[in-house]
Amino acid sequence: MPSRYLNFRCSLPWLILFLETLFLIRFFFCFPDVGNIYSPFNFYPEFQGVNHMVVFGFGFFLMVLRRYGFSSTGFNFLLVVLGVQCSVLVEDLLVFLRLQQNEGGMKSLAKAVVSMTAVAISTGAVLGKANPVQLIVMSLVELVIFYVSRCINRTFLQVPDHLTLMHVHLFGAYFGLAVTSRFPEPPPGLEKNRSTPKSDLFSMLGTVFVWVFWPSFNSILADSKMEAVLNTYFALAVSAVAAFMLSALTSKDGKFRMTHIHSTVLAGGVTISYTAHSIQHPWIAMILGLLGSVITILGSHCLQRCFNPAFKLQDTSGVHFTFGLPAVLGAVAAVVLCVVEKGISTQWNNLSSLGYLVFVDVGAFCQTISTALLTGLITGLILNIKLLKTVHVSKYFDDQFYWEVSF
Repeated sequence: MPSRYLNFRCSLPWLILFLETLFLIRFFFCFPDVGNIYSPFNFYPEFQGVNHMVVFGFGFFLMVLRRYGFSSTGFNFLLVVLGVQCSVLVEDLLVFLRLQQNEGGMKSLAKAVVSMTAVAISTGAVLGKANPVQLIVMSLVELVIFYVSRCINRTFLQVPDHLTLMHVHLFGAYFGLAVTSRFPEPPPGLEKNRSTPKSDLFSMLGTVFVWVFWPSFNSILADSKMEAVLNTYFALAVSAVAAFMLSALTSKDGKFRMTHIHSTVLAGGVTISYTAHSIQHPWIAMILGLLGSVITILGSHCLQRCFNPAFKLQDTSGVHFTFGLPAVLGAVAAVVLCVVEKGISTQWNNLSSLGYLVFVDVGAFCQTISTALLTGLITGLILNIKLLKTVHVSKYFDDQFYWEVSF
């Protein structure tokens, strides 16, 4: 057995044990002023949907590589269960530092699961290149930085708390892109860096699960839950229909491509995440779903042919055009809809107030994406130090380095 594997085997269990000890100490002693974790709650169905979406949906969504199925589902599950505990710990720390109000255990747990979406998205960008130790370190750093970014938006820009959480797609996509840019590029034509009909089928199964539970994701912490659910479903439905239409139009032979469907059917849910609770007309949600599909399809063509080669990015799961670009579109749409709504209600008489609203929304967007890119680059450099046992390029995209498998 290679010595590198023995070293890896000796490092991972101790890292997990150390983290679990920290989490156990937190729950045993508790921070003062932190409320009862068993406080009453009334949104368990939505929480259950989001939990299914993050654990099962994203686990299978990431099964895009022919020889990386065990790692895609297994590592996603490991990161989720570790990351949720870390997120609850960070939430309690923020309450202890008086940076946010105490909201009870179940709501804190819901925020923790939603925040793990950022890690799942970022994992898709570095899929197959980072070992479990690197993934755990990346997840912990990303969660802490994401909470800091949310705190900045909430404290200094007065962004509502549930809307700061909806930056999770934007943050996760660009943090992951920045991290993966620091990893060596795999050699061209590498057979393991491809999908098979079986892996595409499992990945599409995960996509369907994410699609089904996305209304719960957008509405779990929203004040207007009914509007959020209905608008999200309409946007998702239109983006799914548009995915088939655009796939047939953009394919050379006019056939559907599973990669198009896999990435585009979720675009509506990402695009409308900022505005699902406030839209009062379903046709607006449907237009946003259509625009999200268009930008995803166009992005998959342009980014893979021009942007990624130019910047030497290996975006394994296509998180840039699946989550990043629709999130950017959604942030722009939120600014436009806010200006139109406020402008009509004030008959365009209070332009200074409109300007302030635009400044807040654009500022939150710029702060989130710049923080994700900068900290992602730094995290990528940290992950490539010798202590974390960087995987050689020849070991990319292969379950055999981590799992007992038989092909």
